[in-house]
Amino acid sequence: MESLGRMGDWPVPTASAAVVRADGTVAGTFGPTGHRFPLASVTKPLTAYAVLLAVEEGAVELDEPAGPEGSTVRHLLAHTSGLAFAKRRAQAAPGDRRIYSNAGFEVLADHVAKATEIPFADYLREAVFEPLGMAATSLDGSPAAGAVSTVDDLVRFAAELQAPRLLAAETLERAITVAFPGLRGVLPGYGVQRHNDWGLGFEIRDAKSPHWTGGSSSPRTFGHFGQSGTFLWVDPDAGAACVCLTDRDFGEWAIEVWPRLTDAVLAELAR
Repeated sequence: MESLGRMGDWPVPTASAAVVRADGTVAGTFGPTGHRFPLASVTKPLTAYAVLLAVEEGAVELDEPAGPEGSTVRHLLAHTSGLAFAKRRAQAAPGDRRIYSNAGFEVLADHVAKATEIPFADYLREAVFEPLGMAATSLDGSPAAGAVSTVDDLVRFAAELQAPRLLAAETLERAITVAFPGLRGVLPGYGVQRHNDWGLGFEIRDAKSPHWTGGSSSPRTFGHFGQSGTFLWVDPDAGAACVCLTDRDFGEWAIEVWPRLTDAVLAELAR
């Protein structure tokens, strides 16, 4: 795709990307798509997918207790457990605020590991990576931010998010629908959002502004970005997804170029 070519001007040492249509075909790529990059928080959708599979298998339930008192698996997935960003201590009552929490995803992974009696990194590999053929992807650290992967592998995950084979379609639909609507909170890197909407492990664009996706992205767009300079979005209205991995930490450069890239991709797809 011509739109991806603008990544050649980005101030990053290495960048790779792909656009994936709803039917799973690749519309275009850029850069070394087999290069392994740290995903940072793009790990969270992968972890969430494994948790949702554990729910479907009956190992855990969305509304069973997990995390601080009054919190459930659903609260943890939706960043409404009240846990702090990095520490396993409550800052609010469950359901009161949207507090983006790495600690919450670590608690989630521990909860699933205990229920399944399988270390979470192994569960994630067996439940998600192996069935999707993501052989170059591994969880090497925190289930909130410790995965390493390639664009080639995340193309497979992006296809799954548009036409699920591992999860029931209704389970995925629940995950990409706003959970606990109307909550205020901080979107990392973009400040306080009056309605900081999230599904179950996926951020939902809705009317957020400013935002890391494009001005032409539909409100139904969902996905995640990572502090290592990575993102994955799916725009159901456009019938496509975009994966972008770099080796430069998120900062002003990304705030400037990511929305331009997304708008260019969406415009090219619409032609």
